[in-house]
Amino acid sequence: MGMKNYPPEFKRDAVALYESRPGATIAGIAADLGISAETLRNWIRAARAEPGEPGRSGRRPRAGASGGEASLETVEAENAALRRRVRELEEERDILRKAARYFAGGDALVNRFQFVADHAGAFGVKRLCRIVGIARSSFYHWLSAAPARAERQRRDQALAEQIRAIHAEHDGTYGAPRITAELRERGRLVNRKRVERIMRAFAIVGVHLRRKVRTTVPEASGRKVADLLQRDFTADAPNRRYVGDITYLPIADGTHLYLATVIDLCSRKLAGWSIADHMRTELVADALRAAAHDRGGLDGVIFHSDHGAQYSSKQFADLCAELGVVQSMGAVGSSADNAAAESFNATLKRETLQGRTSWSTARGARLEVFRWASRYNTRRRHSRLGQRAPQTYETAFHSTSSTLASAA
Repeated sequence: MGMKNYPPEFKRDAVALYESRPGATIAGIAADLGISAETLRNWIRAARAEPGEPGRSGRRPRAGASGGEASLETVEAENAALRRRVRELEEERDILRKAARYFAGGDALVNRFQFVADHAGAFGVKRLCRIVGIARSSFYHWLSAAPARAERQRRDQALAEQIRAIHAEHDGTYGAPRITAELRERGRLVNRKRVERIMRAFAIVGVHLRRKVRTTVPEASGRKVADLLQRDFTADAPNRRYVGDITYLPIADGTHLYLATVIDLCSRKLAGWSIADHMRTELVADALRAAAHDRGGLDGVIFHSDHGAQYSSKQFADLCAELGVVQSMGAVGSSADNAAAESFNATLKRETLQGRTSWSTARGARLEVFRWASRYNTRRRHSRLGQRAPQTYETAFHSTSSTLASAA
């Protein structure tokens, strides 16, 4: 500053400025004031040696072993260490901000390992492991297993391609159980849980259930027919017990087609079906006649349905008598009493509509149901049949029955 003799006020203010800034150095303050560092250091010493002087309430040095004041150099060293620690904490804060992007999803521990691996060159493994809270030995073990993980990912990718192909082949309707069965039949021995895991990882999803519309309209005549199944939807052989129902097929123009079914409770085969633009008795009668034609006769079989007007009609009763069919009906208003048929209808619409609300045309609906019904009998795997198609199950059943009869 050009002054050799500084006024007392200037000295006091210089000391007060230094003591009011814990992170500052003597050299820095001296440079700001235009004086030498040694001059400022002497003023600070003098101020600390005089009780009651301004500035004594600022920095309070440690007492040394001799009971005197700690040296100014010691205080500066402590300040420098504190500044280094602040810089370290700021850097660790920035590291944690980078790490946060790794913790958005997935396995949290694996994400931490991956973060350390990706940033080890910049910050060091030891420091990063400490910051994200993992053991270095665990990290190095994970790192050593990287080749095995890469190979497992390669195998998962290859299996995912096979799953996608099967999924597409069956119009996206198959879930993990049926895809697992298909893979095993093709010679790929794979666990169902692994198939489920890969389908989740690669977003391969089957279709889901849609709402159903009521198609059962009870007949006012109230003709009494006993429930011969009592919710036992099984049969010990094909062509013994059947269930049937009507479901609607929505068309884009707001109209509907109606499908009547006749399903074998042993093999779950769709033995007969009929589509029309009405729900008159002819609809269910045509489905039953189709089943009689497919089976070569229905004499003595049980046919179970709900109490819809079509099934309760005299016309349908006469047809059953003509074919030798014994009618059975569940309780009025109870869908559980015809659950097998209800389940079939839900599956059909889930797998044909695949999330759509309707078919674009009536002709398109007829053709799609025809295609699906044919595939259902010959190719579609059924969980109740050990993941076999109905036709495959019946062939095996008759083959086994013939073998047992020959042996007897």
